[in-house]
Formats: sequence, structure tokens, C-alpha cells
Amino acid sequence: MPHQIPADGTLLPLMEEFYTIQGEGFNTGKAAYFIRLGGCDVGCHWCDVKESWDAELHALTSADDIVKNAEKHPGKAVVITGGEPLLYNLDYLTTELQKRGIQTFIETSGAYPLSGSWDWICLSPKKFKSPRPEILPLAGELKVIVFNKSDFAWAEEHAQHASANCKLYLQPEWSKAAEITPLIIDYVKENPKWEISLQTHKYLNIP
Repeated sequence: MPHQIPADGTLLPLMEEFYTIQGEGFNTGKAAYFIRLGGCDVGCHWCDVKESWDAELHALTSADDIVKNAEKHPGKAVVITGGEPLLYNLDYLTTELQKRGIQTFIETSGAYPLSGSWDWICLSPKKFKSPRPEILPLAGELKVIVFNKSDFAWAEEHAQHASANCKLYLQPEWSKAAEITPLIIDYVKENPKWEISLQTHKYLNIP
């Protein structure tokens, strides 16, 4: 039977949870507890967690249990990712985490309405399903994955709608990093409002 996910967000399709070091973007290098939720219809062909796409494959898990597991670790920051985590109501989960002094970070394509209470929003817009315009000004960080040269124009288009304080990152798509990284280096040198994000966890060989 299909999942009956409660609208109040007390049960969520959990794919995996693990304690690690944030590998990319503004919070690179920080200890964080990752919560990966199943379910995504954005469909990036280069996604490295395609097993997350089908929410039905991942057991509905109590948000209270997720919070208890996050509390066990000394790093008081949680990254909620997916899949696409904004498919679900994240108000309850984030409120309970913040009550316990745990910072809440989200990584989202922005394709769905924002829920949850956030210390940091990483918006990574995708061409396959554009972000909702109301999310762009709320992002602390705009992280654009560069797969080909046309992605630079795509990045600039979205940066125009971000806040003045938003951190701007260009990140090479991992399978094309050798080809794309030199282009990003040149672009950032010419357009220094942008910075380079690397998937350092892959170099460190950690999850």
C-alpha cells in the first residue's frame, strides 16, 4: 500500500541518517547529522542518490525518533536533504530539533512550498523543476551545480532574485569535474561574487 504520510510531519519516509562532516557549500567542514528523506520528482539525471526518488522504498519513521538519534551526537547541527525534503511538512521536525539547541540546515531544489524553521537554507535550483520564486529571497546560499556551459547563465538568472546577503556558489557536477572545474575557476575569477563549492566529502571518502 502507498505511504499515508501524515500532514503534520510526525512521520517521514527516512532513507538514511548518519553523522558526518558537511562536504559542500557554506557549511563545508562542519560536523553535522544528515537526515535524508525519500521522495523526489525533480529527476536530475546526474543525481548520485537516485535510490532516494521513490518514497515508497523508505520506511515511515517517527520524527521524534529522528530527533532522539540526532541528539546523541556532539555536533549540534542537522542537514535535512533528500530526495526533495520540502515534499513534506517539516515544521514539527525542525521545531523539535531547535528546542534541543540543534541548528537546522536544509538542502532543497525549492520546487515546493517552504515549511520548517531554518537556521540555514541552501537552495540548489534545478532546470528540471524550477524553484518557487518566493524561496529565492530566503536562501542563505545559492548553490548551482554546473553540468555544462549553459549553467552559468542559469546561475546568474537565479542570483538576480536572491537576497543581497546570499552566498553564491558554483559546484562542478562530480562526473564532469575534470572538464567543468577549469571553466568554473575562470568564471569565478571574472565574476568574484561567486565562489567555488567542491564535494569535499568525496575527496575525504566519507558519506
